[in-house]
Amino acid sequence: MQMPRFAVPEALVTEILSKLSVKSIIRFNCVCKYWCSSFQTPRFISKHYHNNLKNNNLNPLLQRLDGNADLAFFSQLSVEKDENFLVKQNIRFPFFIHNSPHVWGACHGLFCLHSSCMNEFEVAIWNPLTREIKILPPSSVQRPTYPGLTCDLVIFDCGAFEFDFKTDDYKFIRFVTLCYVDSKCGIESPDDVSQVELYSLKSDSWKEIPSPNYRPFDSYLGNNCLDGICYWQITMGNSPYEKVMILSFDMANEKFSVSPILEFIGFFLKTNIEVLVFNESVGVLVYPVEGIDKSFDLWVMNGGVWTKQFSIESIPGVVNPLGFWKNDELFLLNTNYEVVLFDPSTQELKVLGINTYLDHHREYVSLFFYAESLVSINGIQEHKDHIIRQLVGDASNKY
Repeated sequence: MQMPRFAVPEALVTEILSKLSVKSIIRFNCVCKYWCSSFQTPRFISKHYHNNLKNNNLNPLLQRLDGNADLAFFSQLSVEKDENFLVKQNIRFPFFIHNSPHVWGACHGLFCLHSSCMNEFEVAIWNPLTREIKILPPSSVQRPTYPGLTCDLVIFDCGAFEFDFKTDDYKFIRFVTLCYVDSKCGIESPDDVSQVELYSLKSDSWKEIPSPNYRPFDSYLGNNCLDGICYWQITMGNSPYEKVMILSFDMANEKFSVSPILEFIGFFLKTNIEVLVFNESVGVLVYPVEGIDKSFDLWVMNGGVWTKQFSIESIPGVVNPLGFWKNDELFLLNTNYEVVLFDPSTQELKVLGINTYLDHHREYVSLFFYAESLVSINGIQEHKDHIIRQLVGDASNKY
């Protein structure tokens, strides 16, 4: 006897599919044309991404530098329960032929990669799950000219990548410093010139934004954007009376603003201050510059008031923080160049077996967290000329 067929409601099918991994969804593209087209709709892409966020399905990506070859690479870490953040694969970017790429922002599962080389401006947006990459066009912003001076050096720094909800657009902002020399004798000019450039993915173009006349500090923790606004630390005044402030940029109205930060965090030159986003709030992580036994204070802004979220009294043998994981656990780099994980609830410090001693540059080691995303960037599929992926076995966990 033939069993009767039951039609599954379309809404239920969409709900089920939106909870699958990107890998499974890509595989199901060939099931039928309707599914294939549904997976590309903004509604499904948004639902799928927010399901991953809701379930806390985050993936860690470790930014590193091979000191022997002077080449940047990224290590994708496993989040499987018993694998203790083993390196699954290493990823290299031969597209960046002039110098090593930095991650200058992660948003909705997308990464913005920027060359660290001065005078060269290779930039790309990359979706590591769909393996789509878009190489950004060179900036069309004009550099100012001055009689008797030649622009000798262009420096790019303090970039941020965020989504503009008002225009439904991904934007990338970066600060530019122009250094000039005397055209005849080559002596450096004492005055640098600052510019700010903004890239729009929707228009695939650059434009200049009025400079705020402040030079921000790069955020080593990498998560300094929230709800379309990017945040940096700046200082005002002269040493030793400098005041620490927060510079913010709203991607929607494309304007800067400055707001005060804590006035009781300690002497600026003896204290590291990292601006970050913590549990959907803007915060600062404060820890001493000197010493290898670090204490940490986390402050967050709630309703215009700074509140201390928690304090970690002392963690022995660590150099700098890499970022917060689930349940307020903190990734750090220790004095042996190992990545460690601190659990504030148990005070346990776990060595993860990821040794970066060959990286040689502690300041380059960074950790980024992202949720799987189907967002398309109108780019091209990964090619060995752009990205090389190398699977790593358990025995090869120390690169």
